[in-house]
Amino acid sequence: MSRTGSGSQDNGLRVPRRAFLKAVGLSGGGLLLASLTPNRSLAEEAVQDLVVSGELNAYIKVTSDGRITIYSPHPEMGQGVKTALPMIIAEELGARWEDVEVLQAPVDSARFGEQRAGGSTTIPRNFDEMRRMGASAREMFISAGSLVMEVPREELHTGDSKVIHDSGRYMTFGQLATLAAKQTVPDPESLKFKSREDYTIIGTSVSGVDNLSITTGLALFGIDTRVPDMVYAAYEKCPAIGGRVMSANLDAVRKLPGVLDAFVVEGNGDVRELLDGVAIVGTSTWAVFEAKRQLEVQWDESGASKDSWTALVAQGQSLAGQRGDELVLNKGDVSGVFADPTNTTLEAFYEYPFVSHFCLEPMNCTAHYRKGPGGEPDSLEIWLPHQGPGRAIQIAGSMFGLAPENVTVHLMRLGGSFGRRVYGEYICEAIAISKRVGAPVKLTWSREDDMRHDFFRVGGFQWVKGAVNSDGRLVAFEDHFVGMETDGDAVSGSRFGATEFPLENIDHAYASKTMLDIDTPCGPWRAPGSNTTAFVTQSFLDELANAAGRDYAEFLLEALGARRWFDEGNIRSLNTGRAADVIRLAVEKSGWGRRLPPGSGLGLAFYFCHAAHIAEVAEVSVTEDRRLTVHRVTVAVDVGPVINMSGALSQVQGAVIDGLSTMMGQKITFERGRVAETNFHQYPVLRMPQAPEVDVHFIQSEYTPTGLGEPALPPLAPAVGNAIYAATGVRVRKMPFADAGYRLV
Repeated sequence: MSRTGSGSQDNGLRVPRRAFLKAVGLSGGGLLLASLTPNRSLAEEAVQDLVVSGELNAYIKVTSDGRITIYSPHPEMGQGVKTALPMIIAEELGARWEDVEVLQAPVDSARFGEQRAGGSTTIPRNFDEMRRMGASAREMFISAGSLVMEVPREELHTGDSKVIHDSGRYMTFGQLATLAAKQTVPDPESLKFKSREDYTIIGTSVSGVDNLSITTGLALFGIDTRVPDMVYAAYEKCPAIGGRVMSANLDAVRKLPGVLDAFVVEGNGDVRELLDGVAIVGTSTWAVFEAKRQLEVQWDESGASKDSWTALVAQGQSLAGQRGDELVLNKGDVSGVFADPTNTTLEAFYEYPFVSHFCLEPMNCTAHYRKGPGGEPDSLEIWLPHQGPGRAIQIAGSMFGLAPENVTVHLMRLGGSFGRRVYGEYICEAIAISKRVGAPVKLTWSREDDMRHDFFRVGGFQWVKGAVNSDGRLVAFEDHFVGMETDGDAVSGSRFGATEFPLENIDHAYASKTMLDIDTPCGPWRAPGSNTTAFVTQSFLDELANAAGRDYAEFLLEALGARRWFDEGNIRSLNTGRAADVIRLAVEKSGWGRRLPPGSGLGLAFYFCHAAHIAEVAEVSVTEDRRLTVHRVTVAVDVGPVINMSGALSQVQGAVIDGLSTMMGQKITFERGRVAETNFHQYPVLRMPQAPEVDVHFIQSEYTPTGLGEPALPPLAPAVGNAIYAATGVRVRKMPFADAGYRLV
């Protein structure tokens, strides 16, 4: 008589007891599987030995009671990969999602490869790898089932956490777990993946695996870290980047309530690592924050930033109507087309500011630097919210001389990032303070620290010029991109390429750029580069369409031309056919072209970034005093097959809300190297009553899936700007829109 799991229900399967015990070898136990680790340096035989012995920390763990644990290896910062990646594994495995528990994998590059998130690449980088992980486990279960059930492998398949025979007989994963661990790990090249029509998990709506713990306050972010004997720290740096400490009232600060110590930390001058500052250590975060308010520091600012936003604006505006000093693209005869009196020529100057990441969870890190006893090497244990936690191991080696094997990193959930947590300066600060005090230290930045010492989205300017012929067709386009650089290197977001639409798609195009020197630290911010260039190009193309008396949807589709890849053979390049498909879908679903009341309008924008094709239509109304209501944003998306429909919908909705919030009122300004905006009273965030309805439509294309954390943001600003023009006849060429007098209702 056979049994299912630990219960007594008969599934109709008869297995000779002797054969079963001989095949299984033991009762109980389980499967700990890493059949295809991303680190391919281990010999296949060694991997097999580790799997059988259960000594390899694996992606998939199945116990004899039927519980399935899947480890998610990459950082989770709200983009949903902690749920989506295990869904891919579970799909190929044939698991029942209700049987799956997802755990954050430990930081271990030897087992999991590079563990990082960013650039909306986590899904495309790992899709096939996760499929191989699940398919390999599936084949091992089928091998075990074939032995026990004494039937050919070809007559078995997996589903609902079972190995099922064509006759309907089955054995559960729990029953087969121990034997499955003894099977040969299949050759990756031999694996076959499920057909899309057979999916039962991928493409469905699955609640985020941490949603319940987050909403009930049980989820642990970096800022929630607590370890025994921990002390608390704050760190004060010069408000002008690069200033050095000359003196500070340390004796007075040390006497304040709850303060254990205060001291100067000498930095290495690298803003991405460790700048000079004053550390305050105490018995609580409140105590060190209060003490920092009374800290008085004399700074040497001779080598500090002198950046001025006012001066940069004046410099950028002075370049309007000129060509840049660096050529990006020159094809055809742009000047000749512009000079042709039968063509209609327009030019415009666009401006966009620096902005902050303003993560809900400020930068923080908990570090415990231990001196090695008796001449043994020092060690470090660190609790860290970071997009690439391996960075802490690199820092520990390069700055503190610690070997990787003496560094333990605990990856914590990130309370927001979108590019902010790719740098390691707050890690360096925490380690340096812990080494000094000889205890575990939890360093927390204040909101003001976070705003002043961000790696901002870079601001900039673009002068654009275009021509349409007597038939209303786009015939020439010129763009002078004014970006920023530090020490001769373009900062993230200050890049402009020759394939930028529509440059690649017309016969007469000219692009150039000028780079302005700054010291203000800048870095990637949700959809780097695209989040500003989309505003310029899609707004100006709408201007040209209106000058030609054309419907913008028709004008845009015409400019895209025939279906083709911009970079033939590169499936991550713009595909004009996919672009046309999302434009048509957005137009259809939004009711484009319908009559609206006076003061109301529809605006369309398309943009391609991070391998995603997205079109958006915004519906707005505007009063005479420029009070703006964004009623609805219709979004059409092609990112290939969607893994988790619930997560994808959240990403698109969040990107639209974030884009609207940023577009309307957010900007960072600075004079004498000092950031003026220090908290949300100066940096407005969208309020719930101001949020529009977001209507999302996915095209489930057959292309390789891509990420969705970033690409739905860039089209938002031009869509709203174009809608404002449709409603009022007034063009907005500057972000934030509040600077032009607009206020959200």
